[in-house]
Amino acid sequence: MPAEYVLSPGDVIVTMTDLSKQADTLGYSATVPDSDFRFLHNQRVGKVTLKDHSADLSFIAWLMRTNGYRHEVLGSATGSTVKHTSPGRILSYSFKLPPVAEQQRISAVLSALDNKIELNRRMNETLEASARALFRDWFVDFGPTRAKAEGRSAYLAPDLWSLFPDSLGEDSAPKGWHSHTLSDLAHQHTATINPGATGEEVFEHYSLPAFDAGGSPALDTGNSIKSNKTLVPAGAVLLSKLNPEISRVWVPNEKGEMRQIASTEFLAFVPKAPASGSLLFALFSDNAFRQTMEGMVTGTSKSHQRISPPALRAVEALVGSSTLFEAFERTVGPMMKLMLQNRAETRKLVTTRDALLPKLMSGEIRVRDAEALAA
Repeated sequence: MPAEYVLSPGDVIVTMTDLSKQADTLGYSATVPDSDFRFLHNQRVGKVTLKDHSADLSFIAWLMRTNGYRHEVLGSATGSTVKHTSPGRILSYSFKLPPVAEQQRISAVLSALDNKIELNRRMNETLEASARALFRDWFVDFGPTRAKAEGRSAYLAPDLWSLFPDSLGEDSAPKGWHSHTLSDLAHQHTATINPGATGEEVFEHYSLPAFDAGGSPALDTGNSIKSNKTLVPAGAVLLSKLNPEISRVWVPNEKGEMRQIASTEFLAFVPKAPASGSLLFALFSDNAFRQTMEGMVTGTSKSHQRISPPALRAVEALVGSSTLFEAFERTVGPMMKLMLQNRAETRKLVTTRDALLPKLMSGEIRVRDAEALAA
């Protein structure tokens, strides 16, 4: 591989081509992370290098995320379906460059916020993985029951270990456990709303594009939404019925002042006791459940295959016991709560970062004041 195609941690890259309708990433910068992966770039991704020491690379990366820069790049873009820019158009953007020391202080404030956001993302990844692993061990692989049957040592706390049978039945499930359909575990909420009739009301909008863009709902006014949406009730877990080979499972934010709505491509399930939102999240995220969904798709187009909600509700989704469902919630529920808290903190951090970025770049706010706001 030619060395010029290999990227190093800390390199700043910029997108030269964008396939999205709004050209959301055209000209946008990103910094190559320190990772075990090997990152390469091609001709439609530019690498930013500095001519001299008058600029700080991290400052330039942040500059390339400001609205002024983005508007100029988009305004000069070519192409109708696929948007393109060029090094010349990017380099033609002019701006006021503060002294290097000030550049470094500005980028340090913004990067500190980004680091907190990334830390929350990684923590939530770990929490989700732990919840999925526990679910698979208890309800799919029947790990504790198999360990008991084989005379192996306990690997759970005694109060949890005692909940598992010590043998498997003829159906290969732990003795005494029962099969539960999805309808046994949850109610599908189907009430819809026409947001367009609400005028300027702002909704938390759980859409497929928002999920795919990072898992934060969009904040949209009703008159900007052109079709009916599902009203999201408290405690619901959202499961996409579209293209189930792509896992899209969403636990909405805790209820606030805004009403929550979801694309009708999402099915909103509210748990029935003793099942819980944590149990539904882990079930929907499990590979075995997703494979079951993949076997139920209708539609010939690969990109528009869907699940029939009535058929999904009738699926035998889980084998277990009420006491174990309750124990799973006691164990995993705090993880889910922490995940939601991390997401709420991340939303605040993103809002703070995006508010400080133009003010720091324009000199409207001093670094010292920004540091206090970011603390």
